[in-house]
Amino acid sequence: MPELPEVEVTRQGIDEPLRGARVTSVRLGKPLRWPLGCRPDRLLGTEVGPVLRRGKYLWLPLSRGGQPAGGLLMHLGMSGSLALHGTAGEPGPHDHFDLVTDRGTLRLTDPRRFGAVVYAPGMDQPPADRLLARLGAEPFDTGFTAQALHQALRGRRAPIKAVLLAGDVVVGAGNIYACEALHQAGIHPSTPSHRLSARRAAALLEALRATLARALVLGGSTLRDFSDVHGASGAFQAEAAVYGRAGQPCPRCARPVRRLVQSGRSTYYCAGCQRR
Repeated sequence: MPELPEVEVTRQGIDEPLRGARVTSVRLGKPLRWPLGCRPDRLLGTEVGPVLRRGKYLWLPLSRGGQPAGGLLMHLGMSGSLALHGTAGEPGPHDHFDLVTDRGTLRLTDPRRFGAVVYAPGMDQPPADRLLARLGAEPFDTGFTAQALHQALRGRRAPIKAVLLAGDVVVGAGNIYACEALHQAGIHPSTPSHRLSARRAAALLEALRATLARALVLGGSTLRDFSDVHGASGAFQAEAAVYGRAGQPCPRCARPVRRLVQSGRSTYYCAGCQRR
């Protein structure tokens, strides 16, 4: 599933090219997770503003005649990716949305159709506000401190890996990044969240930021479907210390990496480096 690094890489790839672009047509393919929420022709003639990201959502603000005209909230789901084409060819069977502009076509490809493109009058208005309401802090937000993370974890008894994946404390730590950050911080993934000390919470936040920052440099991770707007795959998975490496030596202590299943998801960790 595309996580924060992949979505941010996508945002960076479409922001400047589409800024000020005028929408000339909209094509809808097979139904996605949620309906568009407006008639496609309502978007014609609008101009795209600076593209924003909140968690794993992208917000494309629209204006008409210099006045706000709502926007599109986009989610890549479990298998989606956005591509920006100068001239788009005929849509394939998994191409379910085209935003055609005078600067190219933004196309959503999503084999599993769990993604979405939803119109809203604003990010703070329905249905966008409802979809964004339960998102936790942005990991790179300077106002999100180690103390704030520790305080949020004190009330949670679930395993720390599960809390990271839930996204209501901090967003963007998908499975691969949660495994890698916990390894870097030396925290066992099954540790009850409320048992983390302030010192370990600070180490976790530092490791999470470092992991996500490195993933951004490498264009995110491509385990199956993800590619950036130019069709390039991410490379972070090739540097993973533990994710997908069960039975292989931990790069820090050489003990075999282990795998366990938490809430139906594979978790990779080192029993030597990561303590409860």
